[in-house]
Amino acid sequence: MPNDLNKLSHTTWNCKYHIVFAPKYRRQVFYREKRVEIGKILRKLCEWKGVEIVEAEVCPDHIHMLLSIPPKYSVGSVMGYVKGKSSLLIYERWRNMEYKYKNREFWCRGYYVDTVGKNKVKIAEYIKNQLREDKVGAQLPFDKSPWEGNTRK
Repeated sequence: MPNDLNKLSHTTWNCKYHIVFAPKYRRQVFYREKRVEIGKILRKLCEWKGVEIVEAEVCPDHIHMLLSIPPKYSVGSVMGYVKGKSSLLIYERWRNMEYKYKNREFWCRGYYVDTVGKNKVKIAEYIKNQLREDKVGAQLPFDKSPWEGNTRK
């Protein structure tokens, strides 16, 4: 797909990644104004780094992003930058959140990443519908008692 190609001074590239990450203890902190504000913070940080957000969705307890990362950066360095700087900006914006998290560690240590390849359209659609699917999934009945293990039908 020629329109997906990007250029640096000596490089032509198409590097897209589906990334999922969550706040520490998978707390449901992304709601109402926080959802919008955290989205703005993540957009600003990606823009500063030269990373394009193709698609993103902020769910109550995790974030899905489809990122186009230049090959001069590793995925790990971009995620370290985004998670580290966003933690500082989140604590600056909402001082009371510092007390819920030890040592200013807002995000979980890890993240999920997958290369996109030719499935960009399908993954972008998946991310768009993620919040709706999470809401529907939360309404499904359990086939056992919550104390016997959570297996959904």
